[in-house]
Amino acid sequence: MSYLTQKTIKNNVTFSGVALHSGLNVNVCIKPAEDNFGIVFKRTDLKVNNIVYPSFMNVTNTSLNTTVENDFGVKVSTIEHLMGALFGLGIDNALVEIDNEEVPILDGSAKEFIERIIKAGFKINNSPIKIIKINKEVRYSDGDRYISIKPSTLSLDIDFELKYNNKIIGNQSNKVKVYEDDLTDIYNSRTYCLFEDIELIKKNGLAKGGSLDNAVVVKGEQVLNSEGLRNEKEFVNHKILDCIGDLYTSGFRIVASIKCSQGGHYLTNQLLRKVFENKENFSILEIKEKNLPHTLINRNILKSIA
Repeated sequence: MSYLTQKTIKNNVTFSGVALHSGLNVNVCIKPAEDNFGIVFKRTDLKVNNIVYPSFMNVTNTSLNTTVENDFGVKVSTIEHLMGALFGLGIDNALVEIDNEEVPILDGSAKEFIERIIKAGFKINNSPIKIIKINKEVRYSDGDRYISIKPSTLSLDIDFELKYNNKIIGNQSNKVKVYEDDLTDIYNSRTYCLFEDIELIKKNGLAKGGSLDNAVVVKGEQVLNSEGLRNEKEFVNHKILDCIGDLYTSGFRIVASIKCSQGGHYLTNQLLRKVFENKENFSILEIKEKNLPHTLINRNILKSIA
């Protein structure tokens, strides 16, 4: 079996659950797709103009989630954890049918997405994969927050740091090689918030479906979730998960080295826009297996979570 040809799922993957921000119950079905189809969302609750492409150019909101929208104003939001799971499992082609605007939050991580996709199995397509190779360093900053991307050889390295005044979160950092490391902790890490921010978030009409079942809540020096943290770097690891998912709005997996400080959906999207505005910054390569001594897929996740 070649790991460097495109891949889809073998069987449909279905799941349902509450949407974090709308609070509505949503049903999703991920279906196999042909070569070069890409990842495509279809709003099954709508009859027309219901196809939405998860491209960085279609991102219209980055406040507490990533939302993509088509030319007719049809949206799909909170796509980042599902996109991160598809990226990590090397799924190049899939149709994601969804009967409402927001992807279910499930447990606040990508754990269930990963488990269900693995259970459905994989189907290898015939066409070789394509990757984005970064040729020049690009940086985007917003005050003291920044994200940069620069050339790498055969890997995608993400070096991420958080800086919080809160003593539980504090200054936390982690660095992963996405195609080589065991990413179990990344994909199991849940979204989080500070207790004192909840009232404002809800006033803004968000987090209607939020609870301790799908988010880590920190109050002072205490984690309010009875089970505590899943890993000692769960906060920064969740940010890395978000980053991986947002990077997949580029359309292909990326070979690059990324460094981010205090970033999030907005910074990653702005970085992608800046990279792709100049063709000198990147190349899109079609990979033949004989030319690349690397799988470009994280095999460890298959054995560690399955």
